[in-house]
Amino acid sequence: MNKLNINGDDLKKIGYPEGKAIGVAIRAIEQHFRKHTREEVLALLAKVLATPTDYLADAVLSGIATALTEKPTDDEGPVTPLKESTDEYAIYGAEHIEQGALKQMEVAMKLPVTVAGALMPDAHQGYGLPIGGVLAADNAVIPYGVGVDIGCRMCLSIYDIPESHYLGNEGKYKRELIAFTKFGAGAGWQGRDKAEHEVMEKSEFNATELMRKLFDKAATQLGTSGGGNHFVEWGIIEMLSDDAQLNIPKGKYVALLSHSGSRGFGATIAAHYTQLAKQLCKLPQEAKNLAYLSLDSAEGQEYWMGMNLAGDYASACHEVIHNRLTKAIGGTLLARVENHHNFAWKEMLNGKEVIVHRKGATPAGKGVLGIIPGSMTAPGFLVRGKGDTTSINSASHGAGRQMSRTQAIKTVSREKMRAILKEHGVTLIGAGLDEAPMAYKDIHKVMAAQNELVEVLAKFSPKMVRMADDGTRED
Repeated sequence: MNKLNINGDDLKKIGYPEGKAIGVAIRAIEQHFRKHTREEVLALLAKVLATPTDYLADAVLSGIATALTEKPTDDEGPVTPLKESTDEYAIYGAEHIEQGALKQMEVAMKLPVTVAGALMPDAHQGYGLPIGGVLAADNAVIPYGVGVDIGCRMCLSIYDIPESHYLGNEGKYKRELIAFTKFGAGAGWQGRDKAEHEVMEKSEFNATELMRKLFDKAATQLGTSGGGNHFVEWGIIEMLSDDAQLNIPKGKYVALLSHSGSRGFGATIAAHYTQLAKQLCKLPQEAKNLAYLSLDSAEGQEYWMGMNLAGDYASACHEVIHNRLTKAIGGTLLARVENHHNFAWKEMLNGKEVIVHRKGATPAGKGVLGIIPGSMTAPGFLVRGKGDTTSINSASHGAGRQMSRTQAIKTVSREKMRAILKEHGVTLIGAGLDEAPMAYKDIHKVMAAQNELVEVLAKFSPKMVRMADDGTRED
């Protein structure tokens, strides 16, 4: 029994249905909520029950939310067999990758629609396709190959502001960062603070009943960042040489970096079409989370439309955040670089059009700019892709976790986290122990494993990081 003495009967009293969700909730209580009161936990679980789609991307609560939203599937009907053997695929930094991710990738390579695959050096186990996995498919899209947080992305703004200005005005940078960012599952802007953007005028919001139902939520959460490993941070970027593509001279500049995705809007689309794919595409048990939709089907076209709308929406969220902070802090914007992951693209590979899924992987086609972050104390890198076809024109999307969230919470103390932040001169606003810097792989080793994939143009050093407060996890 968990220390809070919460059992199935308690969950039934607040409305939980008989079935899987109760068991998942009890396990989550035992693993993650020992420091909370019984009343706090029951109140949180009641919120998940009321609006489970708000928590589908939450690192701790997603299992409960998924169990609450899953619809029973008809197990009758033929199962689509996998290929008998695993197709070969490229692995970068194999020594840094856990067995769970390798096994997931091997299953993905057996899908009948798989054309090619690659695994990035920051890879770790996820749902369906591993995070850091790249998979090219023939005329099919895999909702869990894209991921829950559709269109999650990095956005970097570089200003004509010298490092000395930041060091002399940290109070102002902190005030503006707090004023113009918002984090947490379900969090949104209200009243006069509500953001506006042309993305909300897109006709796709009226294309299906699901999109229409999600419009108000998307409008409220526009310009917010979710939780988990999502962040908005001030830092200093060092251009390593004069760069003609960016037209920025060598030197150090104040920069703003953000990481987040399509919020509850994208998570709901992901959940809906994943369940639909599982009903239409029955695969063996080990591959069930890789259920796919043909792009020749109405369902596949609906998902493709929703995925692209979620990607546009995620981009708009970053634009709102960056524009508000640019106006607040002043200075001239020298360049803005943005790239996304958790997405699928139509691309040419070896003379054939394929659907390239990058679940936690950065597009790295020849000349394509991208950002690969480290951790809150480790540098990130502004890179330019080299167009390596073996990697399916991809690179890592970060350092990648070396500790699970639960392991980090159990092994990292507040004191240790404060010490490493102080050592690196980083101010942290929010964040839990699950996001401690030591929970991530060494970004320098990850970058060394992909020298042939990207060219490093600049190094970004975090100085002031804002993330979700404890208890508002969203991946």
